[in-house]
Amino acid sequence: MTENKDSLQENAQNLSKNKLGGTHTTIIGGRAGKKLVKLVSQHPEIKKVIPSIISVKGVAGGKLAGKVLRADARGNLRLLLSEGRSFQEVRLVTTVGTADEGDRIMNELNEILKNAL
Repeated sequence: MTENKDSLQENAQNLSKNKLGGTHTTIIGGRAGKKLVKLVSQHPEIKKVIPSIISVKGVAGGKLAGKVLRADARGNLRLLLSEGRSFQEVRLVTTVGTADEGDRIMNELNEILKNAL
């Protein structure tokens, strides 16, 4: 039983690492930020997670927050992470092809994030 649990956790970690892409791999929020991105990347309809640059306006620090923003015409999403006065946009490439399906995934992911925070 313990071996199965360890195997599932290892597979989830490998799956999340395979989905991470782009030139910027740093995620704000330290472990908590990485945990949020990992939760989002485990959704079966998320194909790729691409972090962008971190923007800072003032002194860093504060509470970590995350929110998935509206889908584009192809169903791809944006995850906005903020911690204090720092923020980062993470692009989420999905397997769906329409904005309506992207909105459905957005609602599912926001519910997951709400429960995680």
